[in-house]
Amino acid sequence: MDFLPLLREVVRSYQAFENFSTPHIKSMNLTSPQFDVIATLANQPPMTCKALGEKTLITKGTLTGILDRLEIKEMVERITNTEDGRSQKIQLTTKGQEVFSHAFPSHMKHLQSAFNQLSQEEILNLTSSLKKLRDAMEKLTPHLKEQ
Repeated sequence: MDFLPLLREVVRSYQAFENFSTPHIKSMNLTSPQFDVIATLANQPPMTCKALGEKTLITKGTLTGILDRLEIKEMVERITNTEDGRSQKIQLTTKGQEVFSHAFPSHMKHLQSAFNQLSQEEILNLTSSLKKLRDAMEKLTPHLKEQ
């Protein structure tokens, strides 16, 4: 069980990231999942809910509520999927694109203040190590092997 300190640090790092990131996103009148959806849809062609869920890692049930609230805020719209009439595609509205144009650079600048405390070498090493950890877990996760 010599991996427990690493596991603890991964979880605590994620919690620290959320504690640092979330208040800034909330200051822009968005939730973290709403920001994730807006950032994912920006500068992209419309995408299905399934594709959006895969890119954001938000489950379908949760994604529906997020999209409903963003639609009320007039930031996204659902359009008919011309390739499959049984589904819809999601895209940013002009207002959603404007929110992205302000919120994304502002949030990247906010996050940069934390990541600037690491050297480029540290960032590359952490990225590589976390990717190896993710790959090891994905290899052993049955439903991910099929994708």
